Amino acid sequence: MIDESYNELGEKDKLYEATKKEVTFPQSRQVGGSHYKHFHIQPYEFISKNNLSFFQGCVVKYVCRYLFKNKIEDLQKIIHYCELEIKKMKDKK
Repeated sequence: MIDESYNELGEKDKLYEATKKEVTFPQSRQVGGSHYKHFHIQPYEFISKNNLSFFQGCVVKYVCRYLFKNKIEDLQKIIHYCELEIKKMKDKK
């Protein structure tokens, strides 16, 4: 539980405010960069609202960020996750 008490100065604790924001709006921040911040819809939101599988979600994530982060490495990850999805589909047969 977040402590809503006031400090000696009578102001709300800055840590409380920061913690409250993170608890209330985790989508308002990005850990480890800003490569998703410029999109109108965040990849996690698209993935979630469309009920994508793990591998599909990874492909969406890397397609969105490859130009802004790891370029060729992210493209290789897209291929890898597509290959894993193909294997999963073949294994179901």
